[in-house]
Parts: sequence; C-alpha cells; structure tokens
Amino acid sequence: MTNNLKVQRAIKDITQEDLAKLISVSRQTINAMEKNKYVPSTVLALKLAKVFNQPVEAIFFLEVDD
Repeated sequence: MTNNLKVQRAIKDITQEDLAKLISVSRQTINAMEKNKYVPSTVLALKLAKVFNQPVEAIFFLEVDD
C-alpha cells in the first residue's frame, strides 16, 4: 500500500510532529507511513482521513500485483 500523506501534509501546511499529535502517534510513525514502511490500522487510516477531510481512498492506494 502506498500513500500521499506528505502531499496532504503540504496542502494543510502541517509538520509530521503536528500530524502525529493530532492523531496520537509518534512522529516516527508518520515518517514510517510516508516512506511506506508502516501500514496503518483501519482506525489510524480513518483518523488521518478525518484530519485531511478526505476519504481514505484519496490518501491510501492499494498496489495490485499483476
């Protein structure tokens, strides 16, 4: 799964630290998600969608292997 968290943060002009505080995780968790090294839980994905006022599908993308 990939995401556009970094783009979404840039649009809202918030730092990794700010976003982490908003959803009660560490900055390292945000960093790992942005680098596609961590796949968030459904609850965490929904929290992120709420922060960015976007559907989950606008932030996270499932990679399909052919």
